[in-house]
Amino acid sequence: MGLDMLTRKSLSLFSAVGGWRTVAEGVASRALFLVAYLATGKVLTSALITVGGVLVFAVVRLCTDRKVWQPAIGLVVVGVSALLAGSSGQAADFYLTVVVTQTGGGVLFLLSMLVRWPVIGVVMGVVRGERSAWRRDRPRRRRYHLCTAVFLAKFAIAAAVLLPLYLAGTVVPLGIAATLLGGAPAAGVCVYLCWRILRERVVA
Repeated sequence: MGLDMLTRKSLSLFSAVGGWRTVAEGVASRALFLVAYLATGKVLTSALITVGGVLVFAVVRLCTDRKVWQPAIGLVVVGVSALLAGSSGQAADFYLTVVVTQTGGGVLFLLSMLVRWPVIGVVMGVVRGERSAWRRDRPRRRRYHLCTAVFLAKFAIAAAVLLPLYLAGTVVPLGIAATLLGGAPAAGVCVYLCWRILRERVVA
Protein backbone atom coordinates (compact mmCIF):
# COMPACT_ATOMS: atom_id res chain seq x y z
CA MET A 1 0.00 0.00 0.00
CA GLY A 2 1.57 3.27 -1.15
CA LEU A 3 1.33 6.77 0.23
CA ASP A 4 -1.47 7.76 -2.18
CA MET A 5 -3.68 4.86 -1.13
CA LEU A 6 -2.93 5.43 2.55
CA THR A 7 -3.76 9.11 2.16
CA ARG A 8 -7.05 8.33 0.43
CA LYS A 9 -8.05 5.86 3.14
CA SER A 10 -7.05 8.29 5.88
CA LEU A 11 -9.06 11.08 4.25
CA SER A 12 -12.04 8.73 3.88
CA LEU A 13 -11.88 7.92 7.59
CA PHE A 14 -11.51 11.63 8.39
CA SER A 15 -14.53 12.46 6.22
CA ALA A 16 -16.55 9.71 7.88
CA VAL A 17 -16.18 11.40 11.27
CA GLY A 18 -17.16 14.78 9.91
CA GLY A 19 -14.08 16.22 8.22
CA TRP A 20 -12.92 19.79 8.55
CA ARG A 21 -16.46 21.09 9.07
CA THR A 22 -16.74 19.17 12.33
CA VAL A 23 -13.32 20.46 13.40
CA ALA A 24 -14.28 24.04 12.55
CA GLU A 25 -17.59 23.74 14.40
CA GLY A 26 -15.83 22.46 17.51
CA VAL A 27 -13.44 25.42 17.50
CA ALA A 28 -16.25 27.87 16.74
CA SER A 29 -18.41 26.68 19.65
CA ARG A 30 -15.64 27.27 22.20
CA ALA A 31 -14.76 30.65 20.73
CA LEU A 32 -18.45 31.63 20.51
CA PHE A 33 -19.01 31.04 24.21
CA LEU A 34 -15.99 33.13 25.11
CA VAL A 35 -17.04 36.01 22.84
CA ALA A 36 -20.62 35.87 24.14
CA TYR A 37 -19.45 35.86 27.75
CA LEU A 38 -17.14 38.83 27.17
CA ALA A 39 -20.00 40.69 25.49
CA THR A 40 -22.77 39.91 28.00
CA GLY A 41 -20.99 38.94 31.21
CA LYS A 42 -23.75 36.38 31.80
CA VAL A 43 -22.99 32.67 31.89
CA LEU A 44 -26.46 31.33 31.12
CA THR A 45 -27.02 33.78 28.28
CA SER A 46 -23.63 32.90 26.78
CA ALA A 47 -24.37 29.19 27.08
CA LEU A 48 -27.73 29.59 25.34
CA ILE A 49 -26.16 31.66 22.55
CA THR A 50 -23.56 28.93 22.04
CA VAL A 51 -26.17 26.18 21.94
CA GLY A 52 -28.16 28.26 19.45
CA GLY A 53 -25.10 28.73 17.26
CA VAL A 54 -24.28 25.03 17.28
CA LEU A 55 -27.94 24.25 16.53
CA VAL A 56 -27.66 26.42 13.43
CA PHE A 57 -24.51 24.50 12.42
CA ALA A 58 -26.38 21.23 12.94
CA VAL A 59 -29.35 22.29 10.81
CA VAL A 60 -27.06 23.45 8.01
CA ARG A 61 -25.13 20.18 8.19
CA LEU A 62 -28.35 18.18 8.11
CA CYS A 63 -29.66 20.08 5.09
CA THR A 64 -26.42 20.01 3.09
CA ASP A 65 -24.76 16.71 4.01
CA ARG A 66 -27.81 14.71 5.10
CA LYS A 67 -25.77 13.49 8.05
CA VAL A 68 -27.28 13.12 11.47
CA TRP A 69 -24.85 11.67 13.98
CA GLN A 70 -21.98 14.18 13.53
CA PRO A 71 -24.11 17.28 14.30
CA ALA A 72 -25.93 15.30 16.98
CA ILE A 73 -22.64 14.58 18.76
CA GLY A 74 -21.66 18.25 18.49
CA LEU A 75 -24.97 19.28 20.02
CA VAL A 76 -24.61 16.78 22.86
CA VAL A 77 -21.07 17.94 23.71
CA VAL A 78 -22.00 21.62 23.65
CA GLY A 79 -25.23 20.87 25.48
CA VAL A 80 -23.34 19.16 28.30
CA SER A 81 -20.87 22.05 28.45
CA ALA A 82 -23.70 24.59 28.53
CA LEU A 83 -25.54 22.61 31.20
CA LEU A 84 -22.44 22.48 33.40
CA ALA A 85 -21.84 26.21 33.08
CA GLY A 86 -25.49 27.17 33.38
CA SER A 87 -26.16 25.05 36.43
CA SER A 88 -23.09 26.20 38.33
CA GLY A 89 -23.09 29.81 37.17
CA GLN A 90 -19.33 29.55 36.54
CA ALA A 91 -18.17 30.33 33.01
CA ALA A 92 -15.08 28.16 33.46
CA ASP A 93 -17.32 25.09 33.73
CA PHE A 94 -18.17 25.40 30.03
CA TYR A 95 -14.63 24.21 29.33
CA LEU A 96 -14.67 21.37 31.87
CA THR A 97 -15.42 18.85 29.11
CA VAL A 98 -12.24 19.94 27.31
CA VAL A 99 -10.19 19.55 30.49
CA VAL A 100 -11.62 16.07 31.07
CA THR A 101 -11.16 14.88 27.48
CA GLN A 102 -7.57 16.14 27.28
CA THR A 103 -6.67 14.55 30.60
CA GLY A 104 -8.48 11.32 29.73
CA GLY A 105 -6.87 11.25 26.30
CA GLY A 106 -3.45 11.52 27.88
CA VAL A 107 -4.19 8.61 30.21
CA LEU A 108 -5.52 6.48 27.34
CA PHE A 109 -2.52 7.14 25.08
CA LEU A 110 -0.07 6.50 27.92
CA LEU A 111 -1.72 3.21 28.84
CA SER A 112 -1.77 2.12 25.20
CA MET A 113 1.99 2.63 25.01
CA LEU A 114 2.62 0.80 28.28
CA VAL A 115 0.70 -2.28 27.07
CA ARG A 116 2.43 -2.07 23.65
CA TRP A 117 -0.77 -1.35 21.73
CA PRO A 118 -0.21 2.32 20.80
CA VAL A 119 -3.41 4.07 19.78
CA ILE A 120 -1.98 5.28 16.48
CA GLY A 121 -1.01 1.73 15.59
CA VAL A 122 -4.53 0.48 16.28
CA VAL A 123 -6.06 3.30 14.22
CA MET A 124 -3.64 2.84 11.32
CA GLY A 125 -4.23 -0.90 11.40
CA VAL A 126 -7.92 -0.21 10.81
CA VAL A 127 -7.22 2.41 8.11
CA ARG A 128 -4.84 0.12 6.24
CA GLY A 129 -7.03 -2.94 6.69
CA GLU A 130 -4.24 -4.98 8.28
CA ARG A 131 -5.61 -5.12 11.83
CA SER A 132 -2.73 -6.14 14.11
CA ALA A 133 -0.21 -7.19 11.44
CA TRP A 134 1.81 -4.03 12.10
CA ARG A 135 2.90 -5.42 15.46
CA ARG A 136 5.15 -7.93 13.67
CA ASP A 137 7.01 -5.13 11.87
CA ARG A 138 9.46 -3.64 14.38
CA PRO A 139 10.31 -0.39 12.45
CA ARG A 140 6.64 0.31 11.85
CA ARG A 141 5.80 -0.46 15.45
CA ARG A 142 8.43 2.03 16.58
CA ARG A 143 6.96 4.70 14.32
CA TYR A 144 3.47 4.11 15.71
CA HIS A 145 4.83 4.37 19.23
CA LEU A 146 6.52 7.63 18.31
CA CYS A 147 3.34 9.02 16.77
CA THR A 148 1.37 8.02 19.85
CA ALA A 149 4.01 9.76 21.97
CA VAL A 150 3.48 12.93 19.91
CA PHE A 151 -0.21 12.95 20.80
CA LEU A 152 0.59 12.01 24.39
CA ALA A 153 2.82 15.08 24.64
CA LYS A 154 0.00 17.20 23.25
CA PHE A 155 -2.49 15.84 25.79
CA ALA A 156 0.00 16.25 28.64
CA ILE A 157 0.74 19.88 27.71
CA ALA A 158 -2.96 20.65 27.30
CA ALA A 159 -3.83 19.12 30.66
CA ALA A 160 -0.93 20.90 32.38
CA VAL A 161 -2.14 24.24 31.03
CA LEU A 162 -5.90 23.78 31.20
CA LEU A 163 -6.25 22.24 34.66
CA PRO A 164 -4.63 25.12 36.61
CA LEU A 165 -6.57 27.68 34.55
CA TYR A 166 -9.82 25.84 35.23
CA LEU A 167 -9.13 25.57 38.96
CA ALA A 168 -8.26 29.28 39.04
CA GLY A 169 -11.45 30.14 37.15
CA THR A 170 -9.67 32.45 34.70
CA VAL A 171 -12.17 32.31 31.86
CA VAL A 172 -10.42 34.23 29.08
CA PRO A 173 -7.06 32.38 29.23
CA LEU A 174 -8.95 29.11 29.72
CA GLY A 175 -11.15 29.72 26.70
CA ILE A 176 -8.20 30.61 24.49
CA ALA A 177 -6.17 27.62 25.71
CA ALA A 178 -9.14 25.26 25.28
CA THR A 179 -9.62 26.46 21.69
CA LEU A 180 -5.95 26.15 20.76
CA LEU A 181 -4.68 23.20 22.82
CA GLY A 182 -7.92 21.27 23.03
CA GLY A 183 -8.98 21.83 19.44
CA ALA A 184 -7.88 21.79 15.84
CA PRO A 185 -4.65 23.88 16.02
CA ALA A 186 -2.76 21.54 18.36
CA ALA A 187 -4.28 18.43 16.78
CA GLY A 188 -3.25 19.69 13.34
CA VAL A 189 0.36 20.01 14.46
CA CYS A 190 0.27 16.45 15.80
CA VAL A 191 -1.21 15.09 12.57
CA TYR A 192 1.48 16.86 10.53
CA LEU A 193 4.28 15.50 12.72
CA CYS A 194 2.85 11.99 12.48
CA TRP A 195 2.63 12.30 8.70
CA ARG A 196 6.30 13.25 8.61
CA ILE A 197 7.18 10.27 10.79
CA LEU A 198 5.16 7.77 8.77
CA ARG A 199 5.76 9.05 5.24
CA GLU A 200 9.22 7.43 4.96
CA ARG A 201 7.79 3.95 5.16
CA VAL A 202 4.19 3.35 4.25
CA VAL A 203 4.43 0.24 2.10
CA ALA A 204 2.98 -2.98 3.50
